[in-house]
Amino acid sequence: MNSEYLLVDNVQAKQFQFVMGESIAKIEYIKAKEKIYLTHTEVPKDYEGKGIGSELIKQALEYIKVRDLTLIPLCPFVAMYIKRYPEWKTLVLKGINIA
Repeated sequence: MNSEYLLVDNVQAKQFQFVMGESIAKIEYIKAKEKIYLTHTEVPKDYEGKGIGSELIKQALEYIKVRDLTLIPLCPFVAMYIKRYPEWKTLVLKGINIA
């Protein structure tokens, strides 16, 4: 999927987001030093089932990788994405099992 959406790191709101007209798809996070916890993913109802959540996660993971952060995926949707695309497991904190 070639995304028409651009990842925004909204530091004030502590979330990665895509702005889609009046709506926002987001992944909430907590940053602690070099670690980042992805806690919650939300896609507006009108946009569900269109691959936007997956694209949002992919772009967030690329952002995390470039900045050399260690990922703790607390959001089940993020964990499921990493399970489906195991090449991203290198970002995950050692000892965390993505079942």
